[in-house]
Amino acid sequence: MAKNLLKNPSGEELLDFWELTENGGSQWKVEEIPGDCGSDSGLDGVTKYFATSFELCLKRQVIDLLAEDYSSEQLDAQPPVTVEDWYCGRSDCGCTYQMTVTLLDENQEVIEEFKPDPVTHDPDSDECSWKQVSHTFSEYGPGLRFITFEHGGQDTKFWDGWFGVRVTGSSVTVEV
Repeated sequence: MAKNLLKNPSGEELLDFWELTENGGSQWKVEEIPGDCGSDSGLDGVTKYFATSFELCLKRQVIDLLAEDYSSEQLDAQPPVTVEDWYCGRSDCGCTYQMTVTLLDENQEVIEEFKPDPVTHDPDSDECSWKQVSHTFSEYGPGLRFITFEHGGQDTKFWDGWFGVRVTGSSVTVEV
């Protein structure tokens, strides 16, 4: 099993290691699973999640692959890069979820990007359960040196507090 290159993927260390690129509304918060109007994640060992608010909340990490002890030769062989994330809405308020993952070269120029369409959760028609987003990059060309992982969202009713999307269990792995 490859090592998760994201630090603090489930909020066990509050917001440490994350750059808060958008911190709107009541700002990011870490809560215990299942939280108010939530559901159990079913993820082994995951007890917390990051909660978003009524204005956009996004957070990201930039992974320096050379600093993580990958060699240029290993990275130029285009190893599979897998990203995973888990998100959930509340049963009492709608929310939106988004994520963007980019593979970058030594100058932090984009080699390839994964940016699925934002998801809107409507508690009146959508099940309030944790959902996984997963993608594997392959055959992206030589030159990979950095990976950025950014995700988040907000609620759709603009309620004060933490009624937006919840995220946890994020991972970025490189299979060498």
